[in-house]
Amino acid sequence: MCIEFGREICGNLDTAESREWLVTNGIGGYASATVAGLLTRRYHGLLVAALKPPLGRTLLLAKLDEIVLYDTRSYSLHTNRWADGTVSPHGYQHIERFSLENTIPVWRFAVADALLEKRVWMQQGANTTYVQYTLRRATQPLKLTLKAMVNYRDYHGDTQSNGWQMSVEQVEQGICVTAYSGAVPLYLLSDSLKGDSYALRGSASVAHNWYYGFDLAIERYRGLRDKEDHLHAATFEVTLNPGEAIAFVASTEKQPDLHGEAALKLRRAQEQKLTRLWNSNQPLNTKESPSWINHLVLAADQFIVNRPVPEDSNGKTVIAGYHWFGDWGRDTMISLPGLTISTGRPDVARSILRTFARYVDQGMLPNRFPDAGEQPEYNTVDATLWYFEAVRAYYSATDDDNLLGELFPILADIINWHCRGTRYNIHLDAADGLLYAGVTGVQLTWMDAKVDDWVVTPRIGKPIEVNALWYNALRTMAKFARQLGKPHQEYEAMADRAQYRFSRFWNDETGYCYDVLDSPDGDDSALRPNQIFAVSLPESPLTPAQQRSVVEACGRVLLTSHGLRALAPDHPQYQGKYGGNQYQRDGAYHQGTVWGWLLGPFVLAHLRVYKNPDQARQFLEPMANHLTVHGLGSLSEIFDGDAPMTPRGCIAQAWTVAEVLRAWLATEI
Repeated sequence: MCIEFGREICGNLDTAESREWLVTNGIGGYASATVAGLLTRRYHGLLVAALKPPLGRTLLLAKLDEIVLYDTRSYSLHTNRWADGTVSPHGYQHIERFSLENTIPVWRFAVADALLEKRVWMQQGANTTYVQYTLRRATQPLKLTLKAMVNYRDYHGDTQSNGWQMSVEQVEQGICVTAYSGAVPLYLLSDSLKGDSYALRGSASVAHNWYYGFDLAIERYRGLRDKEDHLHAATFEVTLNPGEAIAFVASTEKQPDLHGEAALKLRRAQEQKLTRLWNSNQPLNTKESPSWINHLVLAADQFIVNRPVPEDSNGKTVIAGYHWFGDWGRDTMISLPGLTISTGRPDVARSILRTFARYVDQGMLPNRFPDAGEQPEYNTVDATLWYFEAVRAYYSATDDDNLLGELFPILADIINWHCRGTRYNIHLDAADGLLYAGVTGVQLTWMDAKVDDWVVTPRIGKPIEVNALWYNALRTMAKFARQLGKPHQEYEAMADRAQYRFSRFWNDETGYCYDVLDSPDGDDSALRPNQIFAVSLPESPLTPAQQRSVVEACGRVLLTSHGLRALAPDHPQYQGKYGGNQYQRDGAYHQGTVWGWLLGPFVLAHLRVYKNPDQARQFLEPMANHLTVHGLGSLSEIFDGDAPMTPRGCIAQAWTVAEVLRAWLATEI
């Protein structure tokens, strides 16, 4: 698959602004915007730096407004929409082609007989963005002018200038912007040598002009403030001769590498390495991967970032989704097998497992790490149980007895805490051997939407996926204990009891499982996708006949081309459209919205029941088309439950990418 668009997409603002690109730096920072060059989100920018990796994400460079002078005529290549709805200028009309070179977005602007190429990438491990311009074709020199629009705010926020005076001063080869005393400086620099023997001497001049009222259409759709101001801090001018190139560099480093070609070569080498690791990890009888899967292999790397801890400066974690999520325990553990094991990177998996082990507290894994860097939050019942499955997947791929021996005491302590009880009334019910969890006002499962004091799907009681994970964890622990020569009988006995009493979840009347048992309102018979995990996990507590019925029920009612609905459409609380203010969005989040990551477990469950890899793989194929319509080269977080299942939420979601990769690989073995 070649992700490439011509004027039929690029020249139409509606289609060009609905497609977004993303590049990342491996420490939590990123650059992202639309194919049109239009800002539609508060999260868009050419440098959103992770000032406290992997968090502390701060918008520093919003965009570059580009103007070219060619053959005495001026052409604006940028596009802006303003507060009154006016679009000016219409630079998207000059985009002849947009393409994705692996993860690097590339534009070709056609003006008269000149062709100017632009590409954007980031340096791995640094808050540094490169924007390279190459004059591919021309009959005379072309003058390029860049207006740098800067900011300095939390990436969740927005800026109303109110007379804000930043310090903007010239430095060697560019400009330094300091938003206020104590702020991290932003360096806007440019290389001066490109081509074989050309010396390019451009100019950089200080400016300090606020541009007011950039319109952010997606924020309006999300019910949030939809206007923002950016500071035109500097103007760069350079004359390019045919065949010449120049790199513009935005960085928090005072002396970043300004050699654009060398930096680009390094980035390409890193992507080639990822592809080699993937290819080397494939079974010998596997056919060559389709190109859309190869795109996902590179997309998987965008979520893996550094999280230094005192004991390990090279610790790793997973960003749950772009643009607005940080690293969440649940998302990390669900994503780990697909992002790392499937892609041939067990060393990364090992680092993530060891990093999170250091944060286990009272038998629980953190739910999330706050953006501001405070103490982790532990309001989750399932993240810890997904940790067992992540360790199992890692050990299955590596036979790493050393790490298993290191983690086993932590895993055993987790089981003990759950048996005697931990936070949020999470405890083993001695009456039936199942896990109970929940207190009023706290969301603990993955269906975790909460607005103010309203928990949309509280699911207090015994959620089915939690108990499927509990059973899977007990069987896994028994195997680990035997492998390490430790007592395993207690884990086996607990698993046997949980399996026996799991029969309580079966609803003979409906032919599928209850979603929650023993809730304050009784047993919840709503058809939700959570029961699919009782089939897809390695250890299933259901009978073969029950497994088949669950897959059939989910397939008939919940399955869509891009995932499973969170609730059956005939339920009175079903909502088929996701949008509006926070109350409206969160009210629909788990009440009918389609979740892309659930497609993976469905495929694995289908494969288990029907043992037909070709048929199971067919469920994944629509995702290939999706790579070209929202977050280019990646997979979205959610979709509307009603046709045409418009993608919503994050444009790139870790567990969606991970579970599709993992499921695809399972159908190839």
